[in-house]
Amino acid sequence: MSSALKQTFLMMRINLGSLPRRLAISLSMVLSVALVVAVLAGFLAMARGFEAALAGAGSPDIAVILGGGTNQETGSDVPADAIRSLTAISGDTGIARDRAGGLALSRETIVPIDVKGSDGAEQTLSLRGMDRTGLDLRGRARLSQGRLFAPGGREIVVGARIADAFPGFAVGQRVRFGAVDWTVAGHFTSGGSAFESEIWADLDAVQAAFGRQGQVQSLRVRLAGGGDPARALAVLRERLSDISGTPLTSIPEADLYAAQAERTESLIRLFGWPIALLMAVGATAGALNTMMSSVSDRGVEIATLRLLGFSRLPAFVATWFEAVLLSVAGAAIGILASRLAFDGWQASTMGANNTKMAFELVVTPDVILTAGLLGLAVGVIGGALPALAAARLPLRAALRERG
Repeated sequence: MSSALKQTFLMMRINLGSLPRRLAISLSMVLSVALVVAVLAGFLAMARGFEAALAGAGSPDIAVILGGGTNQETGSDVPADAIRSLTAISGDTGIARDRAGGLALSRETIVPIDVKGSDGAEQTLSLRGMDRTGLDLRGRARLSQGRLFAPGGREIVVGARIADAFPGFAVGQRVRFGAVDWTVAGHFTSGGSAFESEIWADLDAVQAAFGRQGQVQSLRVRLAGGGDPARALAVLRERLSDISGTPLTSIPEADLYAAQAERTESLIRLFGWPIALLMAVGATAGALNTMMSSVSDRGVEIATLRLLGFSRLPAFVATWFEAVLLSVAGAAIGILASRLAFDGWQASTMGANNTKMAFELVVTPDVILTAGLLGLAVGVIGGALPALAAARLPLRAALRERG
């Protein structure tokens, strides 16, 4: 082992051995780094959780037909004439057939409704009217309690997140939406996806209750193609272009929700990163102050070792190592805190169709890596100048100050 390497390891041991003398200021650096890491991890976990909830709602073999030139269900209108024209097309439409030989599609419309939460505040939820085939077109959706709504009946099935967060949605209870009472027929789960933040009911009943007779905002269809949904989607788009009247567009369900996730995820990051970086600047300043105090406290030790023949490099490396080590400890604490505090934590925001969507924060490996690297950067940057000061310490002045 080279002399410089031995000197570096020896100075590292001396630095770490003197940490108890500087415990308070060292802990302040560790905790400031931990706070930076935890805050950034929280924002990133929120973005990842929102993305996962919407990604889980999309299926590659399902497409959504929208009318009126929009790419969202809100503002879309699919006329009854267009639906009749689509179902009357003979030959390949790109849409799979059900057991009865009809097209595997569900007519759907969304009505925003205000519901009081457990805190008494009103929040806007989505009441989705659909055909009974709508549940079959959502592969991950499963009834967890009760049964599906009856055709034409004023019955609802409630997503698991709504049933957990809002009182009065137990199976068999009656709730009032607008001027109409509805009976809760069942609860459903959907793998934690955005569907669990919706309430489902029969399309005809929703149209009648809210004065939307004949209004359909979207068609959900299962694509044919025997494992080639892209070909089926191309056929469907060609058939839709032949239907006169309102322009109809067909969007893969996964793409529809991915676009919504991207907008909100970008907004979360837009707020999260500046806050985390601002805190990181403060933590870097704290690290700089901590390590400068460390160099001042160990001035006699460093000067004595230098006079004994130690070079500048071991002093530089040992001081920088201490800063990085403290930041790594802070990053580890921050990551642990974020896992305990945020992973699986329930949150909600405005989601699809401008209504409330609940989701779980997810602390994924990439969240941990990103937040951890920011914490490490605090030590690397904040420790560089003090390490340089240790390497260039005036030896005689340091010894006279303590003499």
